[in-house]
Amino acid sequence: MSLASPLWLLGLLAIPLALAAQYAARRRARRYAVRFTALPSLKLAAATSGTLPWRRHLPPLLAFAAVAALVVALAKPQRTVAVPIERASIVLVTDHSRSMLATDVEPNRLRAAQSAARTFLDQIPAPVRVGAVAFSDAPDAVQSPSANHDDARRVVDNQVADGGTATGEALQVAIQTLQQSSRNGPKVPSAIVLLSDGKTTIGRDPVGVAREAGRLHIPIYTVALGTDDALVPNPGLGPPLPAPPDPATLRSIAEASNGRAFRAQDEDSLKSIYKTLGSQLGTKDQKRQITSAFVVGGLLLLLGAGAASVKFGSRIP
Repeated sequence: MSLASPLWLLGLLAIPLALAAQYAARRRARRYAVRFTALPSLKLAAATSGTLPWRRHLPPLLAFAAVAALVVALAKPQRTVAVPIERASIVLVTDHSRSMLATDVEPNRLRAAQSAARTFLDQIPAPVRVGAVAFSDAPDAVQSPSANHDDARRVVDNQVADGGTATGEALQVAIQTLQQSSRNGPKVPSAIVLLSDGKTTIGRDPVGVAREAGRLHIPIYTVALGTDDALVPNPGLGPPLPAPPDPATLRSIAEASNGRAFRAQDEDSLKSIYKTLGSQLGTKDQKRQITSAFVVGGLLLLLGAGAASVKFGSRIP
């Protein structure tokens, strides 16, 4: 919680001042009290009255709490909430090279990536436009950002693992797709989410492309998928081939574009990352005032103080 006008909190100083004044008034009252000699009768009267000592203090305590709540209300308390972004464009860039056949992520990397991408699309608020680029040797499926998320879902679902890894080419296509989308309307916040499991084997340097994305204010969020000891079937007759991920390059891509880098070694962590990204990229933080809650609370406490004063015969300071 934050405060829009915190100087009003100085009003809370009135509470200790009121307590001090009340204490001083009671000391004066005791100073001029008349000595009562029939103490046994006084004790008997106190015992039969049934009044508990705390009841005398309840009305002033409720009154002070009411004052505190109303002072905080004057300070305009705010809380931060996540609200859907009305206009934004995101492109999912997914690798379906042959290394995505590795089974270190169950049932294999490609199936886990597709499942996580569907989680991402489910998490993204409806107003956010989502596109997709699928690639192996080259970008082979492109969907421009659309409010119909099923368009991107079809690109994700139709991938087949095969070929090399042209990460730089895929990122370049994603940037061009976002720029083309902006030309057809007002410029909107844009981002790229890249999932890959291996080193770039074909095409341009992806880090150089990421620098261009950074200059265009298009952050790239990278997800490195897989474990270091992963193997994929050899397309020939030889033994299986190693298929470790390349988190170092993906981290460099994220840093060059002012994005963030993640690493997932199983399907659950991959889904968690995609769910988090869906929430972060699809919403923005917004401050909302909660003054009314403190006003209502203060008035209820004030009413409670008045009712307690009447019931227990105690004075409100």
